[in-house]
Amino acid sequence: QVQLVESGGGLVQAGGSLRLSCAASGRTFKNYAFAWFRAAPGKEREFVAAIGWNGVNTNYADSVKGRFTISRDDAENMVYLQMNSLKPEDTAVYYCGRDRDLYASRTSASRVNFWGQGTQVTVSS
Repeated sequence: QVQLVESGGGLVQAGGSLRLSCAASGRTFKNYAFAWFRAAPGKEREFVAAIGWNGVNTNYADSVKGRFTISRDDAENMVYLQMNSLKPEDTAVYYCGRDRDLYASRTSASRVNFWGQGTQVTVSS
């Protein structure tokens, strides 16, 4: 079974930075695309960023382009989300998700079949 564990959330002032981490269990990491999503209070979960199976392709929601960077470390089975210039509207629970298929260059919520438990990010104004 796949396990994804997010960490790195917290409270930060507007303009600050955080780096989220997603640790994936064993053989379930290599050759899969991963993505970050977020759910703000009272809102639907939304896509934030995704990275393809080999790390070449990345894509971002318009709201975070230029501020957030997704990356992966296949040797450590880790996916990261570097978040800079944070805004109060970035406040949400952030979730890591893994694509259902091997060798996908991108993914989306409808394709994710494994989710982490989430980590809270709160940005104060």
